[in-house]
Amino acid sequence: MLRNQIDKIRLLFRKDKRSYLCFYKILGFFPHNIQIYQQALLHKSTSIRSEKGRPLNNERLEFLGDAILDAIVGDIVYKHFDGRREGFLTNTRSKIVQRETLNKLAVEIGLDKLVKYSTRSSSHNSYMYGNAFEAFIGAIYLDQGYDRCKQFMEEKIFKNYIDLDKMSRKEVNFKSKLIEWSQKNKMEVSFELIEQLLDEDYNPMFHTEVRIEGISAGTGTGYSKKESQQNAARMTLKKIKDDEIFKEEIQAAKIQNHTEEKKILEETISEETPTTEMADISTETDTHPTPLDD
Repeated sequence: MLRNQIDKIRLLFRKDKRSYLCFYKILGFFPHNIQIYQQALLHKSTSIRSEKGRPLNNERLEFLGDAILDAIVGDIVYKHFDGRREGFLTNTRSKIVQRETLNKLAVEIGLDKLVKYSTRSSSHNSYMYGNAFEAFIGAIYLDQGYDRCKQFMEEKIFKNYIDLDKMSRKEVNFKSKLIEWSQKNKMEVSFELIEQLLDEDYNPMFHTEVRIEGISAGTGTGYSKKESQQNAARMTLKKIKDDEIFKEEIQAAKIQNHTEEKKILEETISEETPTTEMADISTETDTHPTPLDD
């Protein structure tokens, strides 16, 4: 409280009062380092550069915010749903930190109006505002610390925009989302049951692996095959989003698999051609059958 009063007094002497007030309206407190919040809203398509000539964008802050957000939401969900199983807690957290939810939250608090991006860039997509929200969390963490981040999520986000009980009942089909992605990107995706095991209470559990173009992409466990597939698909979608090296690997595997399939097809056609020709000759011969003996 005292810190905010001091910051209000300092605000009188700042040149960029408007920006500070804008962030205060969203955050509920004044930033110490306003530049880091401004960077959190710079999409990678912008042409803004630092004094040293390096491109400035929010990708590093997004990486940091993603980790902080997972921890905070996990903490809140764990305490709210006392006694619930790990699978339920994981699924509920995933529903909150997924792109659709974060995009919506970014719009609700007004971040979408502050994000800077190039309108000519093809990378302007539906994930941009959700990514900016994560970067914004990263900025709060660097500027004010973990406790302030948690306070912001609890008092500004959960209290106003998220009903935890309702969110926990919301169905999110990660498997369908993954299949939709695979069709759009022409990738071969398979779900393979690795093993069936028992938990400590001897309840049956299933362990599923997702493979993309033959490469292991994610695993998941659950008390049904469907649940294990959903968890594996969720992990895979996160890996596709976060791991650039993995995306390069599956793209290379796709090209290689396509090349091999094309080669096999050509060899098959090549092998079948002489057979077809022989069949034609045989047909011609059969048009003059040998007379049967009387």
